[in-house]
Amino acid sequence: MENSISKFEDLNVWKESMNLVEIIYNELANSKDYGLKDQMQRAAISIPSNIAEGFERNTNKEFIHFLYIAKGSCGELRTQLYLLKNLKILDENKCNNIVELTRKISAMLSKLIKTRKEKF
Repeated sequence: MENSISKFEDLNVWKESMNLVEIIYNELANSKDYGLKDQMQRAAISIPSNIAEGFERNTNKEFIHFLYIAKGSCGELRTQLYLLKNLKILDENKCNNIVELTRKISAMLSKLIKTRKEKF
């Protein structure tokens, strides 16, 4: 499967992370907490952006490096989601669903990193 990837837009993890960005923007559209909103949007955007940037660098070492950055941003966003849930800023079920998506993306990133380390 990896061999059929010719552009970052083909990567399922990039597609999932783009979906996550849209969800974050939609859920925080009416938020008045501009600091947290900005930080969460930046963390979300960082995930697909780093996947794309790393892919475009055209070296395996740099791609892996940027995948780790994307994974870190995913953890940052998940932490902020827990904060929203604890402060009752966002519905608990919505938060839990988004947290699950961040876990899925983190797992996908881990698998891609492992594949890139072992086979490229």
